[in-house]
Amino acid sequence: MSSPVIQLIVLAAIAIFLILRLRDVLGTREGFEKPTVTRDGTQKTSGRDKFEVIEGGPDTDITDNVPEGSPSAEALARMKAAEPSFSVSEFMGGARGAYEMILMKFEAGEMADIQPFLSDEVYDSFASVVEEREKQGLTIDANFVGVREIKLVEADFDQDTGEGEITMKFVGEMTSVVRDKGGDIIEGNPNEVKRQKDIWTFARVMGSDNPNWLLVATGG
Repeated sequence: MSSPVIQLIVLAAIAIFLILRLRDVLGTREGFEKPTVTRDGTQKTSGRDKFEVIEGGPDTDITDNVPEGSPSAEALARMKAAEPSFSVSEFMGGARGAYEMILMKFEAGEMADIQPFLSDEVYDSFASVVEEREKQGLTIDANFVGVREIKLVEADFDQDTGEGEITMKFVGEMTSVVRDKGGDIIEGNPNEVKRQKDIWTFARVMGSDNPNWLLVATGG
C-alpha cells in the first residue's frame, strides 16, 4: 500500500475520532431550538433572579373588579385595611345570592324573611308595594332564571364611621305574571323570559361583628 493512501486513512481515522468526541461534548440538535442566550459578568444566576417577587403590587382581588387607582379601588383597599378578612370576590358571590333571595321574596310578598337584610328605608318602600298589591287582591307568580350580568359599579368608604358602601349592577332573567283574586293572569306571560336591570347599594360597618350587608338603596 502506497504512502499517500496510508496517510489518507490515518487522517480519516483522526477526523472520525474528533467528530465522535464533539458529539459526546455538545450533544445533537433535532428540529428547531431557541438560540442560546449568554449572561455577561453582571448577571446573576441565583434562583432569586430567575423568579422575581414583587411586594406591594396591585391587589388582583380589587383590580379584577374595578380599575386600578380609581376612587373605588382606593375605597375597597381601605375596607380591607379596616377588615383584613374582607374579600371583594366573596362579596360579589354573596351579593349575587342576596339579589336572587331579596328579589324573589319581595315578589312573593314574604317581607319578614328579608327584613334583616334591608335598611329601614328600603324595607318601608318594599313593604308599601306589597301592601298595595294585597289590597287589590293581586299576587305575583315569578320564577328566577338566573343572573346574566353582575358588575361592581362603585365603592365608597367613610373613614370616620367605618362604613363601606358598594353599588352593584345586576341584570337578572325571570318569568313573572300578575294574577287577580280568582287566579287569572292579568299581566305577563309565564313562558316569556324577561330581563330586569337593577342598581343596588349595599352597606356595612367594616370590622363589625354583624357579617350581613344591608341593602340601603335601589334603582334601575
